[in-house]
Formats: sequence, C-alpha cells, structure tokens
Amino acid sequence: MNRVLVVDDEPQIVRALVINLKARKYEVDAAPDGATALQLAAARHPDVVILDLGLPDMDGVEVIKGLRGWTRVPILVLSARHTSDEKVEALDAGADDYVTKPFGMDELLARLRAAVRRAEPNGAAAAGDDATVETEAFTVDLAAKKVNRQGRDVRLTPTEWHLLEVLVRNTGRLVSQKQLLQEVWGPSYGTETNYLRVYMAQLRRKLEQDPSHPRHFITEPGMGYRFEV
Repeated sequence: MNRVLVVDDEPQIVRALVINLKARKYEVDAAPDGATALQLAAARHPDVVILDLGLPDMDGVEVIKGLRGWTRVPILVLSARHTSDEKVEALDAGADDYVTKPFGMDELLARLRAAVRRAEPNGAAAAGDDATVETEAFTVDLAAKKVNRQGRDVRLTPTEWHLLEVLVRNTGRLVSQKQLLQEVWGPSYGTETNYLRVYMAQLRRKLEQDPSHPRHFITEPGMGYRFEV
C-alpha cells in the first residue's frame, strides 16, 4: 500500500483527494502548510507527495527544495499558477510533474500512479545502464547506446543520443527545457531553447512514425518535453 502526503490549504480539495485516494487503497496524510508538510514527510516517509504551491507559510517551491535535500520521493505539483515560468521553477526545483487547478481527478490519479511506478526500483525510469526501453516503433538500448528501428540501427549524433538518453531515463516525466539544455549542452546554455527545437525535430524525424504528430516525444508548450513509451 502506497502512502500519499497531500499538502494544500484548501479544505475542500484536501477532502476530495483524501476520499478518492483512500477509495483506491492509498494511505493518506494531509498538511495545511509547508512546515507541517516537511515534518510529516520526515516522520511518515510518503511514497509520493501532492503539493500546492500557494501555501500560507512558505512557497511550495521551498517545500520542494526542503524535500529534495534528503529524499527523491516523487512530487506532483497541484497548483492554480498557470504561467510557464512558475511551472518551470517548480520543475527545476525538483518536482516530477505539474497539474494545473482546476483539475480532473482521473487525470491527477493517473499522473500519481505514473509517478509511483517511476519511483519503483525495478521501474523503467529507475533503470540502470543495462536497461532496454521498447516502443512499438523503436527500441533504445541504454547500455549499448544504440537505437533500433524496424530491425535496423538508427544513426544518432552524440548530441541526439544524449538528448534521447535524458528523456528515456525520465520516461513519463516532464523534463524542463532548462534541465535538458544544461544536461546536454552545459550550464551556460539554459536559455538556448532553439537548440532543443532543432534537435527534437531531428529525433522525431528519425524515430517517430509520424513526426508531425509525435507519440513518443511530447512537447509541453513553454515548459519542456516528455518521453512516453
């Protein structure tokens, strides 16, 4: 049974989440503010955190940073903040996903299940260097640094491979533009989003069955990219 920590100061949202989560056999703790959230996380060791950014005592981003100081627990942000900058700030601080209020309960629960799966030691996102990730269109062998499509190896440049590798190792997780740029090109390239557009287009052209309607390399406008199997 997985334990969820819900951090939100709106009682009606907390109540709705607690009812829906318990009905699906999750154990649930709830915190109305950041300080309580950090205390409960340390005491109860949740398997996933649902976090509002607009808390009464501190910004939710500070809670993310506090958690990331000692745990890799998946953090699903649930917030009324809509701007790309605010979403990217939360992702860069260490959040794993972002759902905007008002939200659909089914979508939120699906994101929650995905976050829990990725955190499992044997899950694809936690896979080691020997991992092979398969889609219906192509196979990525992380150990051999190869991609095979329809029985043939696909030639990727080192930059294309590095970009693919970062996305595949975060399967199902939104990776911010800044994180991708800094991991692939280096710390001084955090704003060169044109690089990403060019290389993502190349990956789609080489690997997607229909590059103009990508199924595996998904753009989250203004935020980043997500790789889906």
